Amino acid sequence: MRGQIAAAFCAAVLGFAASSPVAFAQQKPPKSRASGAAATPNSLAVGPGNPAGDRQVFLSIKDLMESIIDPSADTLWGAVGTVVDNEGIHELFPKTQDEWQEPRRAAVRIVEGSNLLMMPNREAAPAGTKSEAPGAELEPPQITVLVREKRKSFEAFARALQRVGLEAVRAIDAKDTSLLLEIGARMESVCEGCHQTFWYPQERGISINGRNARPSQSR
Repeated sequence: MRGQIAAAFCAAVLGFAASSPVAFAQQKPPKSRASGAAATPNSLAVGPGNPAGDRQVFLSIKDLMESIIDPSADTLWGAVGTVVDNEGIHELFPKTQDEWQEPRRAAVRIVEGSNLLMMPNREAAPAGTKSEAPGAELEPPQITVLVREKRKSFEAFARALQRVGLEAVRAIDAKDTSLLLEIGARMESVCEGCHQTFWYPQERGISINGRNARPSQSR
């Protein structure tokens, strides 16, 4: 009889422990779908995200350009060159392994930053952003529409930029300053072509949602 009472008492205690908040707190949390990946608050996203896999879009094209692409391109353009002053002509180029590392890192950022540019559903700029040169370039919502309408063209520019970045990595590894200078010129051409197509296509008279993109002469 005592054994039955003791067994019943133990069962009651275990049942209470299982329902206790302390017991729940000691349980292991469920594993994330992506191993080691922390949950990301949806409130940070500026776009609907990429439906393929767990990749999501959080920031705009403008954010990527200002934080990754532009400073990296400036580093590559400034890595080699010629300066003429009162003392003569000076060739500028990295001279040590450490000095070569900075442009190489910039080229890597160009390569992988291009992948980020190609992720779909990315807005042109954060909500509420206005053009810094109204009349000379489109407003961000117009750019977003144009990028989505001419998606293949936008991705073609991003891939061209990526190829240039890969060539820059190889030129830097070979310490080929002449090739790196030539690559810099081609990178500038790719960037300018993309900007003329999507940021200020007014001279081409591209229509955005039924409205001509050509700016008014009066400002």
